[in-house]
Amino acid sequence: MRRPQGRTSKLVQNAVATTVAAVMIAAMPGSTFADGAAQAPWPTAGWQTSTPEGQGIDPGALAALIEQGATQNLDSLLVIRHGRIVLDATYAPYNAGLPHVVNSVTKAITGTLAAIALKDGLLQSLDQPVMPFFADRIVTEPDARRSAITLQTLFDMTSGIDWEEPFGGMPRSMIDMDRSRNQIDFVLNRPMAAAPGERFNYNSGGAHLVSAIVARVTGMTTEAYAAKKLFGPLGITAWTWRRDPQGISTGGYGLALHPHDMAKFGYLYLHGGAWDGQQLVPAEWVDKVNHAVVDMHTSFAPELRYANFFWAVPERQLYWASGYHCQLVVVYPTLDLVAVTTGKDECRVRTLTMAIAQSVKSSAALSPDPAGSERLAQAIRAAATEKPSVGMAPPPIAAAISGKVYRFESNPLGVKSLSLSFAEADPHYELDLYTRNPAQPSEKVSGSFGLDGLYRRGVDTPFGPLAVKGRWLDERVFEVDRINLGGGDLPRRWTLTFEGDRLHLIGRNYMGVDVAIDGMAE
Repeated sequence: MRRPQGRTSKLVQNAVATTVAAVMIAAMPGSTFADGAAQAPWPTAGWQTSTPEGQGIDPGALAALIEQGATQNLDSLLVIRHGRIVLDATYAPYNAGLPHVVNSVTKAITGTLAAIALKDGLLQSLDQPVMPFFADRIVTEPDARRSAITLQTLFDMTSGIDWEEPFGGMPRSMIDMDRSRNQIDFVLNRPMAAAPGERFNYNSGGAHLVSAIVARVTGMTTEAYAAKKLFGPLGITAWTWRRDPQGISTGGYGLALHPHDMAKFGYLYLHGGAWDGQQLVPAEWVDKVNHAVVDMHTSFAPELRYANFFWAVPERQLYWASGYHCQLVVVYPTLDLVAVTTGKDECRVRTLTMAIAQSVKSSAALSPDPAGSERLAQAIRAAATEKPSVGMAPPPIAAAISGKVYRFESNPLGVKSLSLSFAEADPHYELDLYTRNPAQPSEKVSGSFGLDGLYRRGVDTPFGPLAVKGRWLDERVFEVDRINLGGGDLPRRWTLTFEGDRLHLIGRNYMGVDVAIDGMAE
């Protein structure tokens, strides 16, 4: 089991300094949106590339940015100026060929699809009441304030629905929703905590209601509507999108995209919702994002505003879609620039946004910088090269336990059985996991693991390919690291201690708590 994806995390607390970056943007010479728009290429079939200097960016500054990203558990870093990629870096073991979970960036895409449905005449207005869309649902928590919930209050996180999903805290309501057998009913039957429009309160459930509304008015899943009206025109051909038990595309999280396609989404917003001669998204919708007015009441960043599932610093025309563990699509209209990050842990948004802004030196091309370009190339290669973890040579116990099956009683880690084979040609594991529903069969996972300190990519999962490596710490203790490549989380580490026929396993559960369990050899 893994923690549900989606909430925007403590990284938001660092966003206070995006204002600093925004001030720097306003002070920079040259570029405005109009400067780059006239000759902007459309990346429907793929992005054009350029040297950083060709787009007025210092390559040495980008190299420093990559080096900073290595300390912040990034998976990828992408910078596009004037419609051309000037930086495209990935951090091993993740690689550019894989989609990446975008977590709460999903909200911005769900909202965009609602805006397209409005343009298509399938929705009446942003002020349209929400509850009539769910007239066939049973609401057991009557409250007159519920009838005042509108589409706009869902987009702005001001619905008034009682919801616990604080920045940097445990998203209890989102977890409960994710466990629910009927997630829409779960959200609709939450009590009301405030009048709609009264105050901001982060709520992934509201985004899921939007997805259900899009599905209802279009007669297709939100994912199918995206394929037709958004992904298709943008040239996005590969993605995955989770669904709830009723088949509704999860509105607040659960989408995985390639970073290049995340950038296409940002580029659409950079151009006011237009794409290669078509107005895909109403310009008014994008303008509202750029001039967000909903006060998020963040003591650490009083200038932050929210609108239409986007974060914004409106006085500096800087906004971004944000997802848990540093999934970011950042739009800098005054620089004609889009930046994308994906990651697997908290990151310093301040550092990233400031460094990106500082790398821009001019709206015109700079002179070639061979030294800076070589430093950048080296930084890209270093980021893409996996660094092995060092362990000791296999001890004698490795041969004794090789192939043994250890069985576990029901436990918080969900481990039913585990077997390790230390054959030199192909070290591999076999793992059997309990499922949430006892009536369903257990889930079997198997694959190779590296003993040379490097990950071995194995089975594909809904959260990305599973990669595993292991190392011996002493004569009886073996350490296993498992990571879903592009899954948006740090490696999950298991420490295995072998004592006769007993296996003592310590691992972290989906709530981030270390749990100890014991298994016995068959």
